[in-house]
Amino acid sequence: MKQPDYIFETSWEVCNRVGGIYAVLSTRAESMQKEHPDKVVFFGPDFGKHSDIWFREDKNLLKEWKKEASRITLADIPLRIGRWAVPGEPIAILLKFDSEFAYKDEIYGWAWQKFGVQSHAAYGDYDESCMFGYAAGRVMESLYNWIKKNEKKVEVCAHANEWQTAVSIFYLEDHCPEIATLFTTHATGIGRSIAGNGKPLYDYFEGYNGDQMAQELNFVSKHSIEKEAAHWADCFTTVSDITARECKQLLDKAPDIVTPNGFELDFVPRGKAFDKKRAEAREALRRVACEQLEREIPEDALLICIAGRLEMKNKGIDVFAEALDALAQKIYRSRQEEREVIAFVMIPYLDRAPARKYKVSAVFAPYYLDGHDPLFGMTYYDLLIGMDASVFPSYYEPWGYTPLESSAFHVPTITTSLAGYGEWCRLHFGATEMKQGVVTINRTDSNFHEVAEAIADNLMTYMHLSPAEVEEARANAAAIALKAQWKYFFKYYKKAYEIALKKAEQRIKKSKK
Repeated sequence: MKQPDYIFETSWEVCNRVGGIYAVLSTRAESMQKEHPDKVVFFGPDFGKHSDIWFREDKNLLKEWKKEASRITLADIPLRIGRWAVPGEPIAILLKFDSEFAYKDEIYGWAWQKFGVQSHAAYGDYDESCMFGYAAGRVMESLYNWIKKNEKKVEVCAHANEWQTAVSIFYLEDHCPEIATLFTTHATGIGRSIAGNGKPLYDYFEGYNGDQMAQELNFVSKHSIEKEAAHWADCFTTVSDITARECKQLLDKAPDIVTPNGFELDFVPRGKAFDKKRAEAREALRRVACEQLEREIPEDALLICIAGRLEMKNKGIDVFAEALDALAQKIYRSRQEEREVIAFVMIPYLDRAPARKYKVSAVFAPYYLDGHDPLFGMTYYDLLIGMDASVFPSYYEPWGYTPLESSAFHVPTITTSLAGYGEWCRLHFGATEMKQGVVTINRTDSNFHEVAEAIADNLMTYMHLSPAEVEEARANAAAIALKAQWKYFFKYYKKAYEIALKKAEQRIKKSKK
């Protein structure tokens, strides 16, 4: 199988934990390092002290290249080189891109003339992302030329994630066509926008035109740059069959290959360390619940959670709230002593709401749980391990890291058929009841209340499982996560690299004729 000598990969979330793509890249890094030791280089934006949470600078790495580049080709782009503080510790190059703003109009003109990117309707974070992508392309080109000068014949794959880094694809196509390019959309921007604006994405799926909807939803520039990157890249990938269908319909381009998201179990404690972490997490969760609800919480309370971005419909936060009410009614109607249920709503930036004090109680944690929040002072993983169950009833979820993370931490989880991970679990494991570790509930555009009822029913059933059955459910959840490790999924990326390299090879041969 044809493979690259070096892999350059860029994302807005390299050493910048703001979303699910951070989990994709940071957990995949170890598998990449095993295949290509220190021939993997990640490129991310430099946010100073914020980046330093995940980045360790090493001034001896690529020292000669940096000295030469900083003096000549990249004098206007401050660079820091070091290692990403994740398993595998790959090389990471963080760059400042402020200097590119002086040439913004020229860059957008070039992107339009050469690649058909419609930047004229840009707003919000579009400018910042494009300037970073352009700068990242320049840095990749410089590093490639330096490597080539020292190693003569070298084959490189450059991988851009999401529209935020798409300009790097265009830059390399124009300035350094020897590099094979890959572009991954983890969720189409226009698909997410259709779903987030309350339109029925699935019932009328085949009737949607991506360009038309981008005009209607004021999403022209982001849709345009994503669509053109999908068409121009040597290899276009996405993360699930669900999103592959979406790409074909809305971007007019089917992915060359689907690259599902895996996980590394290095993040999960083992043996006695696992038990210790779980006990600490449950103590912290009960402490905060006691403070917020202003009363004692029973030791045997069922602790459940939802987490993710603040997207009420897409992430299923609305249906989760409905499910809590349905569960409360079921507990009330049972007319018997039931375990108390404490639901932790871990949604960053959700407006601070008072804790709900019903037979089912909700505790809000409106922070990004990176260990520095004022409520817990613990990371999300350090808290997740203490949960009894989790619920992620997504309406729009190309893959779904949160239910996979739950599975890895031995936490039985409920997800939906509209999540790539949920579909994968249903296909391979059934995923119909809590004892199986994962439940995948069928979700459509029109069954909101049925989904809420199904969640409540599954939680009610789980409350009545025997201790042995609960342990079986927890073991099954962990067993499913074992099958979703990167060592099983990285083969899809290897195939993607091969596709990109062969396409680049053909392009170069054609240009020489």
